[in-house]
Amino acid sequence: MKHKDLRPWLFVIAGGESLVSHAGGVLLVETARRSGLARQLSRLLGPWRLPCATHDPGKIVADLAVAVALGGDAAADIAVLRAQPGVFGPGASDPTVSRLITRLATDADAAVAAISAARAAGRERVWQVAGAPVQAGQVVIDLDATLVTAHSDKEDATRTWKKGFAFHPVRREALLIRAEVGDRAPRGAVTRVRV
Repeated sequence: MKHKDLRPWLFVIAGGESLVSHAGGVLLVETARRSGLARQLSRLLGPWRLPCATHDPGKIVADLAVAVALGGDAAADIAVLRAQPGVFGPGASDPTVSRLITRLATDADAAVAAISAARAAGRERVWQVAGAPVQAGQVVIDLDATLVTAHSDKEDATRTWKKGFAFHPVRREALLIRAEVGDRAPRGAVTRVRV
């Protein structure tokens, strides 16, 4: 089954009249498509698709990941993508997203395994084409993002190098990356990530 219609084809034209907010999300969508991640999510999350469902569970999960990467912190933030169907394709409604999350949660271990397998297949494809980023025998991935300001009343919370409280969105648990971070600011932190 081909899923060419899940996302529209886009072209970048300089000097256009329209403005696309969150255009960085397009890069994530294209990366998922070209790496095969989107296809693998659709295939491996297929068992959670209801017989008459309109929306593909793999696309919904990918849309949730893009929404988180764009700064969302709740499932309802997928509305940012849904508001731009010409850019991100048709988006699932909040109730549809909620029902999928409930179905995935009924067998969370299998759902996480399916998502992990899709990510591994996408990563393998990228490294097959571009080569694994290996330095001194270790795979090194340099991630960076803007700090997102947040208030913290937590005991022993330390300020960032900008003298405020914030979190680093690339390290969010929704990305399914387990990180061990030192207590220094993100710019100077020593971070080891197990993927």
